[in-house]
Amino acid sequence: MIGHLRGRILEKQPPWLLLDVNGVGYEVEASMNTFYKLPELGAEIGLHTHFVVREDAQLLYGFADQQEKLLFRSLIKVNGVGPKMALAILSGISSEEFIRSVHNEDSTALVRVPGVGKKTAERLIVEMKDRLSLLQLPTLTELELSSGNLPVAEVASTDCRAEAESALVALGYKPQQATRAIEQAAKVVGDAAVTEELIRQALKTMVTG
Repeated sequence: MIGHLRGRILEKQPPWLLLDVNGVGYEVEASMNTFYKLPELGAEIGLHTHFVVREDAQLLYGFADQQEKLLFRSLIKVNGVGPKMALAILSGISSEEFIRSVHNEDSTALVRVPGVGKKTAERLIVEMKDRLSLLQLPTLTELELSSGNLPVAEVASTDCRAEAESALVALGYKPQQATRAIEQAAKVVGDAAVTEELIRQALKTMVTG
């Protein structure tokens, strides 16, 4: 089991990144909340990881902090929620917002996440409420005191819009929906915005809109 990696970032193409660990390149899939925290290309980082072995693939998921990894592992235990949906949930809503939604039994906020229907949202609330109490996660009071704002990585890209759209599609959004969301996001953050800024604004618009 690979539980943690430390190395240099060679490539970033949300939601995937390539990490050089002592000459070995590891392909890691990460949530957008983790991508927002990544430094520039070539920088060294440490990622908490979860390794999934399937008959047709071996997949490695990376997380900027232990809290998100714990949430991911709890989410994939929920009936009907696999790694792809769990990653989409952690991309469409922050860990703090997810915890708050579960505690407040706010299914409306969860339904806005791609791939999460009403029944799935209700199942998440029922099954995750007890699991969250067993995890070492922030309380609602602590969450209210946190700002929840994450720094945006400054990475140049030749076609940020295309990369941002591809990332949204990989997270579960339909192509037309992704294109429309990125177009709206560009109007807010500007055409010169980097990929992560476009994705963050697009997700914010779709979750709150």
